[in-house]
Amino acid sequence: MDHADHVRLLRDGAPSVAGRWADLGAGAGAFTLALPELLPAGSHVVAIDKDAESLRELERAYARLARGREVARVETRVGDFTRDLGIAPLDGVVMANSLHFVKDKVPVLAHVRRSLRPGAPLLLVEYDTDRGNTWVPYPLSFETWRAVAVANGLREPRLLASHPSRFLRRIYSAATEPAL
Repeated sequence: MDHADHVRLLRDGAPSVAGRWADLGAGAGAFTLALPELLPAGSHVVAIDKDAESLRELERAYARLARGREVARVETRVGDFTRDLGIAPLDGVVMANSLHFVKDKVPVLAHVRRSLRPGAPLLLVEYDTDRGNTWVPYPLSFETWRAVAVANGLREPRLLASHPSRFLRRIYSAATEPAL
């Protein structure tokens, strides 16, 4: 996948108004870097990951992307997204290839749900399978995500896009928001 694919996977879930977002489990920021292409200037994205070196790589890539352009601001923070990070309220959250590292998704989704403003989207990017491996230990197919989301106080997700994967069939993106 390339940058255009990352943008395409998130495009239909990103609102057209500026806001404060978080990318939880950002890594080197492949999907974080898609957000400045989609969110209006004036938006602020907090990219969170445990790996400081990956976040430094993201900072360098963002500097190249933003050079000479007015785009959403990206801030990096070393942290564990499975805990409450005190960054609420948020106008949106991206979890791209990060939730599949968490076995017990319930407390993580509770933190995310409480962090989101009413109507704010949670954009999930995941492998469309329920069978994990060493590198993707706890994936969830779109059908499983639909059930998990609703059981955890989120609205039924809508499928945004998908992309073939040479590893685990395909990758999908989906949008949901906190249920009232």
